[in-house]
Amino acid sequence: MMDALTPADPAPPIQPADGWRALPVRLGRRLRGARLAVMAWTRRRYARAALPAILILTVVGVAVLAGGYVVPALPTATHRTFTLIDVTAGGVPGAPGSDLAGIDPSAAGGAATGTPTRGPAAASKPSDLVAWARPLAAKLGIPLPAMQAYGYAELATTAAQPGCQLRWTTLAGIGKVESTHGQDHAILAPDGAALPPIIGAPLDGQGGRMKISDTDGGKLDLDRTWDHAVGPMQFIPSTWATYGADADGNGVTDINNVNDAALAAARYLCAGNRNLSVTGDWWAAIMSYNAVQAYVRDVFNAANDYGVRSR
Repeated sequence: MMDALTPADPAPPIQPADGWRALPVRLGRRLRGARLAVMAWTRRRYARAALPAILILTVVGVAVLAGGYVVPALPTATHRTFTLIDVTAGGVPGAPGSDLAGIDPSAAGGAATGTPTRGPAAASKPSDLVAWARPLAAKLGIPLPAMQAYGYAELATTAAQPGCQLRWTTLAGIGKVESTHGQDHAILAPDGAALPPIIGAPLDGQGGRMKISDTDGGKLDLDRTWDHAVGPMQFIPSTWATYGADADGNGVTDINNVNDAALAAARYLCAGNRNLSVTGDWWAAIMSYNAVQAYVRDVFNAANDYGVRSR
């Protein structure tokens, strides 16, 4: 039986006199030859394994060359309203003590979430940020403390690293994929604390997990043998040691508090002078968070959904 990739009857050679009328024939032969070559290549085992990665890189590359942004959709009118919020009084947002005067904890969502308040310092956020976050939290199904944390992290980053162009939708996408916004076998208290603390599986090299020996003496993950991802944004202890933040100005960098964790995630994503409005930088930032293509796709889909629905 003849090989399906072998032409049965070669076409007669084209004479020079044919001129421009032979151009379609020449083009057809070249396209057919290219198609056969590609079909033959894709039959090889290594090619089948590499094809998904090549397709992703091709899509991203074309978007970059075309000037398009393969980044999550951003809110329009809603985002313009959000950017008018001023939380810069008292210093750069995100620095200890830089929050505006606290408002009543119940007004920041304690009653709405039905979770217990952890004392008078709970959920101290500027009233205009609360007003922005409350309707979006209800619309998007994001706990109000987490919604406020993502918004505040964007404001803080805009003030400290304006070139990064981070948007809260990206943080919300990560928060959803990593811990369902601090609700993975936990509840999110009004002050942003995940109760009980969220501690991931040991990074012992099993089940497809990375292999990372203990780096913090078990201080954050309660394990002196292996590291674990911890908190609503699932930081490993060594990364938290570099990027940990005190977004609520209480003097503590709390890996299990969504306020601190969201700002730390923003700092991590913006490292290396990335501009997250640019395709390559956005994808590189999420890949640095978790270098798994399916993970990046899930974060993109979640962030894009939040951006579209928040308009």
